[in-house]
Amino acid sequence: MVRFMGSSNPLSVRIEGFKLAQCLMLTEQGCSRVVSMFCEPIVEAIVCAMIEWKLKEGKGANDQIPLMHEACRLAMITRWPGKHHLYFWKKGIDKVLVDILLPNFVGKYPSYHTYPLEEQIAIARENLIDNPVLVLRPYVWDILGWLAIRYAEDYDPKFSENEAHFDVLTAAACVAFEDIMGRGNQLCHDDVISTFRSESAARVVLMMIFSSCKYISSKARSMLCEVLNPNGERYLKQLLYTLKSPSSGVNLGMPNLVHIVISLIGLTCYLALPHYEGFIVESSKTLLSYMMGRSSESFCIPRSNYALHLKSNLPGRACCFFHPEEWEGKDVILFHNLWALSLSIHHSGSKSNCSVMAVLQTENVRTELVNKLLEICKDTSNCGARWFASYILTYFSYFGFPSELGVKIGKAFNQEDYADIELILADGTSFSIHGVLLMVRCPSLLPPEQHFDKGTFDDSSVTNDSDNWHGKFRKEIRLSSHVNRLELEKLLEYVYSGSVQAEENTVKRLKILARHCGLHHLSELLSRRIPEWATDIPSFDLKSALGQGRNTFWDIILESKATELSWTCSICSMSVPHMHVHRIILWVSCEYLQALLQSGMRESQSQILKVPVSWEALVKLVGWFYSSELPEPQGGCLWSNMGAKEKLHQLELYVELSWLADFWLLEDIQEACFRIVDNGLCSAMHLSVKILQMAANLSQWKLAEAAANHVAPSYRQLHESGELDELDETLIEMVRAASVRLSQSRG
Repeated sequence: MVRFMGSSNPLSVRIEGFKLAQCLMLTEQGCSRVVSMFCEPIVEAIVCAMIEWKLKEGKGANDQIPLMHEACRLAMITRWPGKHHLYFWKKGIDKVLVDILLPNFVGKYPSYHTYPLEEQIAIARENLIDNPVLVLRPYVWDILGWLAIRYAEDYDPKFSENEAHFDVLTAAACVAFEDIMGRGNQLCHDDVISTFRSESAARVVLMMIFSSCKYISSKARSMLCEVLNPNGERYLKQLLYTLKSPSSGVNLGMPNLVHIVISLIGLTCYLALPHYEGFIVESSKTLLSYMMGRSSESFCIPRSNYALHLKSNLPGRACCFFHPEEWEGKDVILFHNLWALSLSIHHSGSKSNCSVMAVLQTENVRTELVNKLLEICKDTSNCGARWFASYILTYFSYFGFPSELGVKIGKAFNQEDYADIELILADGTSFSIHGVLLMVRCPSLLPPEQHFDKGTFDDSSVTNDSDNWHGKFRKEIRLSSHVNRLELEKLLEYVYSGSVQAEENTVKRLKILARHCGLHHLSELLSRRIPEWATDIPSFDLKSALGQGRNTFWDIILESKATELSWTCSICSMSVPHMHVHRIILWVSCEYLQALLQSGMRESQSQILKVPVSWEALVKLVGWFYSSELPEPQGGCLWSNMGAKEKLHQLELYVELSWLADFWLLEDIQEACFRIVDNGLCSAMHLSVKILQMAANLSQWKLAEAAANHVAPSYRQLHESGELDELDETLIEMVRAASVRLSQSRG
């Protein structure tokens, strides 16, 4: 593939090579795997293909445009972190981007970076107008933005040949930004493609301003400030007017939505410039009002919906791949709204400007805003928005990342039941803790593994005899005299629930403790640092506690129904399918199991709890207990190419789980099972009769009704062919009624 991307091959062959590379590097994981093997030659092929058109003349240059398109698409791997960023700079990507963006610049201004700012801006403005490959501009802006925001902190192009190229790229981006701000509401009346392209030009300035590289950030800020003079304040007032407009709070067409995105990006850039500090209070009020005025269903769009250059150009249907969304997530408007609001609050706090906080701390605003931010934090589809929501919450004494699983596990904090660790402070007071949570969430509080040899749960001779249960054992861990009880309690609350409330007088010492315990994300929030681009959200997922090993604090076994297959366990001698789990996780996850474990009955004391489902269903159930996510069957072409027997088996697992969830009062699992089975039958309707029968046998009537609805379109044919004869009269009548309803709905 890499060889065929080289310049010695025909254009058509090279284009196919680039398309294949795009397919293999469509996700961060795929990019990482390919880059680990062929980083430099791939980057070199991309850079060469992007610049070759300059070496051609006339029709030859035009023939290169399709190849440039594919090379630019592949250069989008700059969205992912990795060593390929360094190679892009080494191979002269800055000069290539200048050639595409300002084709008449290179060679004419060798000392460009020594010119006064006004002259640099004038040259960039003049050269930006004349561009034969305008269609590639969105690629250039995005590539430049990703390279800038991911560049190393200590980068300084003053000592390299990149300085002139980088300076003119910065000037060109700021000139394009100023042009977009100047057009204001006219953007909505431009042609759609032009409006969509404007977002990339505004976005690149935002990413350069917030680059972790001080040189890039400083250069972008100073250049933008100069470009905006003398019209900057007029543009800013226009942005605020746009966001205050009543029409901005209702569902709009795509060009208007993109205009709102551009306005939010523009306002965020303005808030980063000291020259416009006087607008912080008004901006904060506008942003707050705009966010609170949006309903949860309002124009929720990902960037890929309007950034046309991000859409895959691959032929056919790439059903096994999920489109890689940006850090912005599925709601780009919410993301930029929160980013701008975070910045305004950050500046208010750092400059002792109490006006903004006074507005936010009023009782009616505070309650509504905190509730909205907490809800945003639980939405896993908006990573960037969750970070900024969590950042804003720190000004209301909330620190962390609330989640559904965190709410459940948090109930176990301060519970003596099933605690197996005793954390003892210097003053003799102590906390009873569950080792499994420390192991996964804060292992630095545990001593070296070998210290647990005498206290681990003995799996070597498992029986149903309650006398053999060692759950009462507790390992004592004595902490340093520097550890304060209040700060430790707050840290443990974060470990259990993923978030914690802490007053200002506690924050400093808690930050020190969090840093020493390796809780980096908590430490960042306690420091109130604006999150950097693409910072990951710490996952509240306990599935790693199910891994192999001796010291994993297991204290109970879940045994599934027997299977004909032979069974061996590397941990214990049991020969039936089972899983080693933790009582405390079962206790917080299921009210039925909580009552059972506290009932005093034999099951509550036994090492083994029999679960009346198959082994595969048990694995899915335990996966949900430890992550709040129910594992789903394979999708895409893997599902399409699966045999009917295997598809039926997969769907039957969820019918089985739905029955158990009904019995154990697990409504979330039951709803998830219904959704999965219903979706599965949409593409496998021929299995509906068998699922209908199984659901009815297990009294899962909602599932049975859904299966009947899938059978309904074929009712007449199936009835005449006798394929429904295996059903009893009640179920046949259910299908007939569904068929009648379908006919009536079709008019």
